[in-house]
Amino acid sequence: MQLFIDFLPILFFFGAYFYEDIYFATAVLMVVMPVVLMIQWRITGKLNKIYLASTALILVLGGATLAFRNPLFLYWKPTVLNWAIALVFLGSQFVGDKPIVKRMMENAVELTAGQWRRLNTIWVIFFMVVGGINIFVAYNFSEPTWVKFKLFGMLGMTLVFVVIQTIWLSMIMNKTKTADQDPES
Repeated sequence: MQLFIDFLPILFFFGAYFYEDIYFATAVLMVVMPVVLMIQWRITGKLNKIYLASTALILVLGGATLAFRNPLFLYWKPTVLNWAIALVFLGSQFVGDKPIVKRMMENAVELTAGQWRRLNTIWVIFFMVVGGINIFVAYNFSEPTWVKFKLFGMLGMTLVFVVIQTIWLSMIMNKTKTADQDPES
């Protein structure tokens, strides 16, 4: 159910875009995202910080898109959000007692401090690259291509990233498990 709720804004945007145009889709997104944010808050009792930031960005950059009739503001939203997340992940390595990725995953995975830093850095690189690719597509391809990339390309990159990360974590955990079972190591 939560996954469906998370994808509602994307589905509404995509449908509105192909129904009318980028401006109509932006207006729809500006209405749907705060509604979904409130639904999430009612269900969980918490505000998802990334979704809250994304909603704030869509209200500001979507508003600029509509006010100036220029979709470039909207095109920048995924880049700004991804780069901001990258900066937060990077900063977490220097502020606080543990990187964000460890706070998110420490109940599921056991890693050394160096492995947590490496994984956190990999997330930083991922968010920087996704933001960079988004703006590259926005400036070098047609609007319909960017809309499709926003839905399918970014989702695909995220899925590939998660699979690669899972394989890497499995290799580390298997290596650690083998070392724990081998009395000579």
